[in-house]
Amino acid sequence: MKVIIIGCTHAGTIAATEILKNHPDTDLTIYERTDNFSFLSCGISLYLEGKVKRLEDMFYSSPQELRDMGATVRDKHDVLKVDAATHTIQVANMETGEVFNDAYDKLIMTTGSSVMVPPLYGIDNTKVLLCKNYQQAQAIYKASKEHHNVAIVGAGYAGVEFAEALSGTGHHVSIFQARSQVLNNYVDNDMSSWAVQQLQKHNVDVHLETEVSAFTGNDDSDQITLETTHGDFKADMAIVSTGFTPNTSLLSGQVDTERHGSFLTNRFLQTSNPDIYAAGDCCMVRFNPTGTPAYTPLASVAIRQGMLVAHNIFDHTHPYNGTQATSALKLYDYALATTGLTLTHALKRGIDAASVTFEGTWRPDYMPSTDKLTIVLVYDKKNRRVLGAQLLSKHDITQSANAVSLAIQNNNTIDDLAFVDMLFQPNFDYPFNYLNQVAQLAVDQEAAAGRTKPLFTAPGYENPDQKA
Repeated sequence: MKVIIIGCTHAGTIAATEILKNHPDTDLTIYERTDNFSFLSCGISLYLEGKVKRLEDMFYSSPQELRDMGATVRDKHDVLKVDAATHTIQVANMETGEVFNDAYDKLIMTTGSSVMVPPLYGIDNTKVLLCKNYQQAQAIYKASKEHHNVAIVGAGYAGVEFAEALSGTGHHVSIFQARSQVLNNYVDNDMSSWAVQQLQKHNVDVHLETEVSAFTGNDDSDQITLETTHGDFKADMAIVSTGFTPNTSLLSGQVDTERHGSFLTNRFLQTSNPDIYAAGDCCMVRFNPTGTPAYTPLASVAIRQGMLVAHNIFDHTHPYNGTQATSALKLYDYALATTGLTLTHALKRGIDAASVTFEGTWRPDYMPSTDKLTIVLVYDKKNRRVLGAQLLSKHDITQSANAVSLAIQNNNTIDDLAFVDMLFQPNFDYPFNYLNQVAQLAVDQEAAAGRTKPLFTAPGYENPDQKA
């Protein structure tokens, strides 16, 4: 079988590796515009901060490694056109200019995403930088060594990470966010306010509800001016981090897409064309807390889909089981981890949701040391299902977000989480783990509202209305 992969992103790299591992006789060709594969863009802020010394260490594969496994790798090749009806693609060699056609039996689209570039005057100024790929990361690193005052547009994970990294290397940083919160897709207002306080404590100027409308100043001037809804601000350089958009134009009008262009796939990552599959940032995924499609451009999603699609092009044996969009951020001395829905987003979706907040420590106070811990647990009042969580501590509590993620995926309730078996040893824990405790707060909150009947979904439980 002839398989073509377009885009050696996270999903594309993993798909190629898995295909060649399990089906080494496959005729596999990979097309990629660049000559650097599998770049971990999540490591850019670590490089800016100096925690990672070599940006090249942010790759986990290479064209030669894939060639050694048996793939035909055509890097520095741009796919110009896909004709789904004839199972052919048109390709340009970016070094020689040669244009040629290739044919496939199965096509895997792992074309990834690009930084969403706002249509602003001056966005093409050389002092305005985007950041996602290796070349853009190099440009930002070089510019940061030459400039002191940095403006960051966008306060999602990437924007906040850049602000933390550059404020830690002596830069004066200003961050501009059109919305009223930072990290608004990941945390509720209290956690967002805490994040703002941390940024300000480290001398980052945070401008909320401040929309940038233009960048003015010519390329030769020393500074650039950001024109905003709250006045003008000067900076030596600006980093735009306003989200991502899927790269799907090659199949425009040939397969089903979401209204913003993301590929729609079935549970086996097959598009509406049975011989074309898609994985990673270019496609929609099932968001388990709501059971509906969502655009979730995360590396953790991409690598799982890449591995699954490598099986499904041969036989539909590995369904994709969706995502909780679980993620984490290191903000100065703290770990902030999130999974699932925030209360704000749950209510916006019409869910009768509520939340509780647990504040304590991760292990007993009688131990030589411990750290404070805050957990917000979001749940559905009607069916008591766990919908999301936000965890914050100087202690590494990120794996607990994974535990809640599993509870969400398994449709577990606050009652399940309140009493699920977890270890107890004072070096590591309380008799009831803090996840048990926050769920018990939710159970108590429901009982106070007159909703005392528990609901268990985990195997092995019998609900009170079930006969013994």
